Amino acid sequence: MALHNKLGLTSIVAAGILAGCGGSSDAPEDINTKPSFLGTVQKTAYDGVSDDLLTAGLGRTGLQGAVPTYADATRPTAAELRRNTIYSNYRALIDPSVNGGYGTLYGPNVDNAGNPTLGEGRIAGDEYIAYADDGTGQVNVTLMVQIPAGFDKANPCIVTATSSGSRGMYGAIGTAGDWGLKQKCAVAYSDKGSGIGFHNLQSNTVNLMNGARADAATAGRNSNFTANLTSAELAAFNAATPNRYAIKQAHSQQNSEKDWGKYTLQAVEFAFYALNDKFGDLAKDGTTRLNTIKPANTLVIASSASNGGGAAILAAEQDTKGLIDGVAVSEPVTPIALASNVSVRRGNTPVSRAGLGLYDTITIANLYQPCAVLSPSLAASPLLVAVNTTLATNRCASLRAKNLLTATTVAAQAEESLQKLREAGFESDSDLLHASHYGTYAILAPFYANMYGKFSVRDNICGYSFAPVVATTGALTTLTPAQEAQFFANANGTPSGGLGVVNNNAVGGPIGDAFSVSPSTSLADYNIDGAVCLRNLATGTDITTGAPLTGAALANSQRVRAGMAEVLHNANLRAKPAIIVHGRNDALIPVNHNSRAYFAANKAVEGAASKLSYIEITNANHFDAFLGFPGYDSRLIPIHRYHIQAMNMMYAHLKNGAALPPSQVVRTVPRGGAAGAAPAITAANVPPIQATPAAGNQITFSNNTATIPE
Repeated sequence: MALHNKLGLTSIVAAGILAGCGGSSDAPEDINTKPSFLGTVQKTAYDGVSDDLLTAGLGRTGLQGAVPTYADATRPTAAELRRNTIYSNYRALIDPSVNGGYGTLYGPNVDNAGNPTLGEGRIAGDEYIAYADDGTGQVNVTLMVQIPAGFDKANPCIVTATSSGSRGMYGAIGTAGDWGLKQKCAVAYSDKGSGIGFHNLQSNTVNLMNGARADAATAGRNSNFTANLTSAELAAFNAATPNRYAIKQAHSQQNSEKDWGKYTLQAVEFAFYALNDKFGDLAKDGTTRLNTIKPANTLVIASSASNGGGAAILAAEQDTKGLIDGVAVSEPVTPIALASNVSVRRGNTPVSRAGLGLYDTITIANLYQPCAVLSPSLAASPLLVAVNTTLATNRCASLRAKNLLTATTVAAQAEESLQKLREAGFESDSDLLHASHYGTYAILAPFYANMYGKFSVRDNICGYSFAPVVATTGALTTLTPAQEAQFFANANGTPSGGLGVVNNNAVGGPIGDAFSVSPSTSLADYNIDGAVCLRNLATGTDITTGAPLTGAALANSQRVRAGMAEVLHNANLRAKPAIIVHGRNDALIPVNHNSRAYFAANKAVEGAASKLSYIEITNANHFDAFLGFPGYDSRLIPIHRYHIQAMNMMYAHLKNGAALPPSQVVRTVPRGGAAGAAPAITAANVPPIQATPAAGNQITFSNNTATIPE
């Protein structure tokens, strides 16, 4: 509902009567109290000149420039780590090239109306940071609130910016954070319990909240993440598998994804506490602050991109306190079990599959993508060199040997693998992107298996572990002091920043996964044994024979499938207005299993009460940062442009009662030109979301079927 209606006429009149007759003079004061889940709160003010909230002092120019250097690369200061973390996270979610739209359509210098009028875009203000925990020190979700200097106490607003991917607390600064700060709203961030929690098991060192490294015993409850191992278990693990790392999202044994909505709501509560700490009216004692800024008088939009967007949607589903007024997200992860009578169509054709969970799509893609990219129809794929032809050819042969393909030639096997992906619900629009995405899937498949199954790092599930790996040979190595010291800025929460995925079961001993020879095939085939094992965890069967799993394999599968069930959305947004934008070409978070399926489920669950608008963008993929690569630049447009529009539309709806846009397909125009030399993007390439879309672009739901126009 519009903000001016949140209190309701009755409440306003009652408040006025009480005030007029002095009835409130003896009422207890509503003191601003720190939420019980928060630990020590750290507060820092930034002047907007030497340092700031949005760009860490770098400004538009610095964010587009070279990586900032450290005075001592092996001992970066907290301020240097923050600066470089903001630099890497801002650029990770947008295309920083001028021709791609940076500085003209979006960026620190571009206001929310699309005007490049903000100079370098630095924003002064205060930053509050604290852990949210249950008292054990084992959770330690990092929450952060940024309050811009232009925040208007008389016109309060909050925007959530839950991290995307597995990133830390600054993970959504370039998307929802950027928009919220420019709108002069407080921004409530959360790392979702993932973030940069890297435990070096050999040296027993960990990350602190500010990114600094410390001895695990010294850090104690201040550690961002310490693996739950006894001294004896740690020693035994290091003896058997030296130089390995435990990573928080994978190895916390908590399946943090099930709580991503809760952590987003906690960030909102933290924001109210921080705002009242700064702006709350003084209590009678002249010192204590009151709860002056409250949900009843504050506009709150839940937002972010990718699984941060999914967390925003979960928060709206779980919001029993009325904290959130509206939702505006981009390319969200929304695992949903579609009811058997609910379906999705593209044009007149039912989609092949809809509503699979993320682990299903990850493990299917991890299995078939390396072979599929050899299809002659994908010869024009951008970043085709990311997949080794020899290893991919061997993967095709191994899939055939394990009865997972029937074709007998490499070309036919590749085409059959591509068809397997399409049958699994990947749109043909994403065909050319499989080559550039396989490396991501190869990392995420074992990573998410560990998270959903709540496995310890000791379990080495399906033979996988994480360690420093030589990029050219796959040999296990160690990180340099500088690499480890800079995890906070350079890693993205998955095995990164110098870490890679290791196949412990490889012929000849542990080696980087991509370089391994599989015991069952004696081939260097991108570890078919590991890929099959990971897929088996999702199905509960041996996919090569169809036989049910037994023993330890069955027990592991049951754990993973239980974790998959824990993270399912219910599609009930509690009648909150919401806008979802998603790219049709998304090869990481396929639209059929996420936004399309969620739209259908929400309309079925909420019926006439639903206020969800789904906006599907043609020629848009998941990774805007890829648009700087040849072939991406000429084919695709930045979906971030539409995230900004969705935020503007939601704000206008909540603030002024403007109508939400009807669900629709927005048909964009690729920049064209030669790969790697696409012309500069213009507004003509990215037409706006329409208030009244043409009939052929309208997304509809009727008879329990969501219909997406061709």
